[in-house]
Formats: sequence, structure tokens, C-alpha cells
Amino acid sequence: MSYLGVETSLTGRRWVGPSDDILRLAQALEQRADLPPAVAAILAQRGVTPEAAPGFLAPALRDLLPDPMTLRDMGPAAERLVAAARAGERIAIFADYDVDGGSSAALLIWWLRALNRQATLYVPDRIDEGYGPNDEAMAALARGHDLIVCVDCGTLSHGPIAAAKGADVIVLDHHLAAADLPDCVAVVNPNRQDESGDLGHLCAAGVVFLVLVEANRRLRADGVQGPDLMAMLDLVALATVADVAPLTGVNRALVRQGLKVMARRARPGLAALADVGRLDRAPTSYHLGFVLGPRVNAGGRIGAADLGARLLSTDNPAEAQSLAARLDTLNTDRREIEMRVREAALAQAEARGLDAPLVWAAEDGWHPGVVGIVASRLKDRTRRPAIVIGFDGDEGKGSGRSVAGVDLGASIQKLAAEGLIQKGGGHKMAAGLSLSRAQLEPAMDRLSELLAKQGAGQGGPSDLRLDAMLMPAAATPDLLEQIEAAGPFGAGAPAPRFVLPALRVRHTRPVGEGHLKLTLGDGGPVTMDAICFDAAASGLDALQAHNGRTIHVAGRLELNHWQGRTSVQLRLEDAAWTE
Repeated sequence: MSYLGVETSLTGRRWVGPSDDILRLAQALEQRADLPPAVAAILAQRGVTPEAAPGFLAPALRDLLPDPMTLRDMGPAAERLVAAARAGERIAIFADYDVDGGSSAALLIWWLRALNRQATLYVPDRIDEGYGPNDEAMAALARGHDLIVCVDCGTLSHGPIAAAKGADVIVLDHHLAAADLPDCVAVVNPNRQDESGDLGHLCAAGVVFLVLVEANRRLRADGVQGPDLMAMLDLVALATVADVAPLTGVNRALVRQGLKVMARRARPGLAALADVGRLDRAPTSYHLGFVLGPRVNAGGRIGAADLGARLLSTDNPAEAQSLAARLDTLNTDRREIEMRVREAALAQAEARGLDAPLVWAAEDGWHPGVVGIVASRLKDRTRRPAIVIGFDGDEGKGSGRSVAGVDLGASIQKLAAEGLIQKGGGHKMAAGLSLSRAQLEPAMDRLSELLAKQGAGQGGPSDLRLDAMLMPAAATPDLLEQIEAAGPFGAGAPAPRFVLPALRVRHTRPVGEGHLKLTLGDGGPVTMDAICFDAAASGLDALQAHNGRTIHVAGRLELNHWQGRTSVQLRLEDAAWTE
């Protein structure tokens, strides 16, 4: 049954509210845990009982952090890293070019620096070298180093790791693994096929953090005080959110604590990045995903691949400011490139049809550094897994993003095993692939078939799930502070979506490129500001012709800071006329 009787909203969706079981649990949370209705509704959606509510709202990392030794190869990895650090061996870090790779590398660099050791950073060029270790780079690093640590990559790099003759190699990764692992000292990866999968939601930085926890434990056993790992949780939080890891379990605790660390502005690179992003208040998971993360990523996408990792690992404020400014400029350039590719990809996907289990687009000349972002935009627009591929001659490089419940990485890996693409891999929510022009159509047909078996496309864009009802007068900054205690929000733990019923539009004003600002009221003295992004594209620009009619509106609440005043704003996602 539809919520508030909305079968077809202005964006063409049916509204679906909480189930009777969720409503009963929310009521119990209100009464027995003494929670505001809005917070109780959020916890009920997460399945939190009244007894578990205090621990959920104040998670203790020490209670949630797993024993690192539950991961295979943890012992050899930590032991070899500690031995190299204590002996002053030459250490190289081979990192992926995204936020997770850069954060993982920075974690190791800061840890080693605290022990008065240095490391060589190597980040491959996205276009010239592609993802992960390659024979030439690994052989060159091996000639000048005793230990190479591959972070956020390496699990499938059998050949390149074999090319690192004369050096030991450790792999710290989270991408899906094959049955056979590379021949090296250790492969610590919760997504190895011989792992339980209980920690499969960790990003690479989370894996590196656990390795450092075990390394510190071994240092303490030898009477040596290890570096302060709690002070490094800002890097883990950034990587976890930017890599779209689910914010549940230990990830949620890591991000909550990491946000507190980040608010202290002790790390020069993140402080400089916050400044160029005009972030003048304590960061939230939103800022990690949409303000800081894209700027760190910009170097790997369209600039020098190592800029992000260098920014996160520098202890020099002047260098940090210079790197942050450069990344900010690159991020502006990236947005312009992305916009052109996004428009073309969406037009192509629409012409192909948006009702299939997979939405995809491919074209000559699309920059490989933005295809992943564009795939994410297509996924958000269609609520289906999306693949976007750019071709250079006969060679295509693509990236994909998935939806909850659909494992894209495993399906891409199956395509590679079947010989339908040249190579590919990733994790559940994101994956990359390389293929020839002749492979394109057969590969996309097969991928669509594999994703359909997992249920992709069945939910469709027709349902909008809502958490609770709220009146404008109740939407105060104090309530938002209480709601934030139920966060952080992101992948696997979406920010709550509220319905504000039977309002009238007091004022509308087009802003930016197709966006709409609104003032809403319920007939009383209280009004609420709202912002609707891409209103023209979604059909919500129809709100400009309201003619005094009442509407139900749905969206997410956020704080708006303007000229020293803080107020609650609705990020409007949908609306429906009441009659």
C-alpha cells in the first residue's frame, strides 16, 4: 500500500513507508529508550532494539574492532613490516590512485615516520599504466628496495609480483580474489576466497589499519611503544566513505571516531583540503564523500596520479596548501569533463533503454578518469547497475557502480574468467574492466544476464522508500543533532528520508543549472527552505506552477549555514499534490 496514498509522484514514483513491524519497533524505541520519534524511526529501520540503542548511539571502537589475527596472513604481514621498520630496510609502497589507495599509503607513511623511517611512494598513472602493479614498475622498485607493500591493489597481480625479484612483497587489499593468490610474503584481504567474508565490508585503509594494530601489538611485546593509531582514524574514515564501503558495524565506529579526529585539523593535508573546499565547520560523512574525497581523487583521474597520496601523507603545511590548491583546480577541470561525458552517456543509455538490469554507455575519447563518476550518476538516476566505457582505438577501459544487493565485482570477474573481457575485477559496489571493441556488445549482454539473476532492475525507479513523517516546526537544529547521533550516513546506512505533509509553496526561485530553491509552509508562522537539485531533469520544476495547491514533499534534512545563521533545510527529492 502506498504511503499517504501517493501512487505516482511528480517524479513518477510510488511512495512506500515503513512496515507495521518497523512502526511497532519505532514506538518501542520511543517509549523504552526515550528517543525522539524521528530518531526512533531511524533506529527501527536499522533493526536496533531498545536494549541495543545506547550502544548504537555511542559505539565504542574497542568493542567493535575485530582481532586482526582473524584475517589470514595477518601474522606474516605484521611481522615482516615490523622487521623492516626496526631494521631500517628500504620500503616501497605501491598504491592505487584513488582515495582508498592514497589513504592506505598515507597510513603506512605516517606510521613509519613515527618510527623515524621513510618509504618510497609509487602510484601508477591511470592512463599509461592502468590499475594495479605492472611488471616494469615492480621490477624497478625491487631493484632499490627490500620490501614492497601493495595497498588497495595486488590481489590479482601474479605476474607483476613475480617480477619483483629480490624484494619481499606484501599485499594489503580488499578487492575480490581468485582461487590462486600471488606468491608473496602475505596477502591480507578479507575478500579472499578462503576468508569467511565477515570483514568483507572493509575498505583497503581499514585492512591497513588492522595490520598496523597488529604491528603495534608486536612492537609492544618487544617493549617498544608503537605510533598513535587513533590519531590516524581520519584517514580511515575518509577512505571508508569515499570508497562507498557500508557504514555498518566496525566501519560505522571507524568513521564516527575518524570524523572527531578530522575536526581537530591536525593533519596538514586534510586541513588544507578543507580550506580549499570552504569547509568551515566540523566535517560529516557528506563532506568526506562530496567535498574532500573528489578533490583527493582528482589527481588520479586527470592529473598526476600521486598527488592525493602525497597530500594525505605530507607533514609540511606549506606543501599541503600547494598540493590542495592544485587538486582543487584539477577537480574543477574534472567536473567540466565529467559533465560533457555524463550528458552524452545519459543520452546514449536512454536511447538504449533504462529498464534493463544493466544501464551502460560507451564512446570514443571518453576520459578514463571520469567514467566511474559518470557510471555512479547513471546508477543514481536509474537505480540500476551502470557501466561506462571510454575507447581509445580498439581498447576500452570502463568502470561500473552497483546498487545494494547486487555484486557487480563478482560478475565482472566472471566475465574475465569466461574470456568475454580482457580483464576486470573490483568489489560488490564498484568494478573496473578492460575490453576490445569486438567484445563490447557480447560482454554487456552477458553482464546484464548475470546481474538479472541477482535481481538487478526488479525494484526499478518506481518506489521511493520513506522513513517517517515530520512537521516543519519539529525540524530544528537540535533535532538534526540528535539525528546525527544515529549516523554517520552513507552506503549501507542511508540518511533518513522524511515526508512533510500537506504544505504550501510560499516562494520558488530557479538557481544554478536547473536547480530550484523553495520556501514551504504549513499555514502557520513556521516556514522551511528547500533546495531541489536537477529539478528540470526530474520533473520537480512543476512546483513553480503550484497555484496555491497543497503538496506532500519528501527529502533529507540538512543544516544550512548562511551569514552566521544556522537553519534546517530540506534537500527535496520528490513531491506529490495532495489532490
